[in-house]
Amino acid sequence: MEQARQVTVIQAAIILISTIVGVGVLALSLFAVKAADSAAPLVTLMGIIIAFIGLWLITLLGMRYPNQSIIEYSEVLIGKWAACLFSILIIVFFGVITALASREFGEVVVTSVLTKTPLEVTVIVMLLLAALSSRANMTTFTYFHHFYFPVIVFPLVLIVVLSLKNAHMVYLLPVWGNEPKGILGGTLTMAALFQGSFVMTIVIPAMRRPERAKISSFVGMLITGGLYLLIVVATVGVFGAEEVKNLVWPTLELAKTTSLPANILERLDGAFLAVWVTAVFTTLLSSYYLAIRFLTQLLRLRDHKLFSFFLLPFIYVIAMFPQNLLDMYALIQIVGRWGLLITVAYPFGLLVIALIRKKSKGSRGDQVVAKTD
Repeated sequence: MEQARQVTVIQAAIILISTIVGVGVLALSLFAVKAADSAAPLVTLMGIIIAFIGLWLITLLGMRYPNQSIIEYSEVLIGKWAACLFSILIIVFFGVITALASREFGEVVVTSVLTKTPLEVTVIVMLLLAALSSRANMTTFTYFHHFYFPVIVFPLVLIVVLSLKNAHMVYLLPVWGNEPKGILGGTLTMAALFQGSFVMTIVIPAMRRPERAKISSFVGMLITGGLYLLIVVATVGVFGAEEVKNLVWPTLELAKTTSLPANILERLDGAFLAVWVTAVFTTLLSSYYLAIRFLTQLLRLRDHKLFSFFLLPFIYVIAMFPQNLLDMYALIQIVGRWGLLITVAYPFGLLVIALIRKKSKGSRGDQVVAKTD
């Protein structure tokens, strides 16, 4: 039987970082530039703020109910049937997120590396890998992220920092951009790229000290938000906003223009893709793990291994639904924006209800004390 309370504060932050940093890294700058032109860094920053608010809401709820996930304490707050409806939406959402991430992975691999390999093969291989790994308990799940964390973050930071030497700061002007009408939509899209932070809903109940979950959330969002902002600044600074609009995966192109000092490696795109594949795996693992754990809790079952392969055919079908790359990215943006209702608005509603219920209980308690006196 799995032992409870094994995740430390540092491990919780690592899980958060390696879950968020994933497949979206490649098209990150493209989304921001298409929305707001040279204001892409500003849009990214605003998206980070919204994502941090959503994560903070989840963290406060988790600290208030340290022994339960959102599937369990939502029933206490809004009733069984209403909570069941929202729980189903959460499970479906993360199933779709898993499918679209695997499809994007397949598109990149088939286009850039394995040009003669069928798209279906790359997608199903990554999904099978995620399904097999998702059979692990929470302790092993934590070790997966802990092991791959340095492989993901440090090379990525190195590549982005080295690319800044080729940046021209004039490309980042005007700061407000030339098309302010797209800032709102771009902000929501950028915030949607951080929805992997929802993994904290299952991490907090497994933490040794859940009262310190705020530290994990703050550190995790600070590192991922800073890294994403740095990627956008570097990409726009090197290529310029207009050129970025013509690139499918700007971050990959950024790696191609970057070299190590003394020309040890003149192009870092190969190393970047290796790091990116690892990041995709940890992100897929978390979203798939979330879906099957939530489904297990919804059905009041003890072992989530039953669903590790049960969901696989449905997720694969969804992954192959977009007809091409453009349809896929359009669907990713739509699903991501609407998903903010689940990952930000829903936790906000639950927290408000929790605070109201606590206040009303306190008021009734005061009345009882007054009568006694």
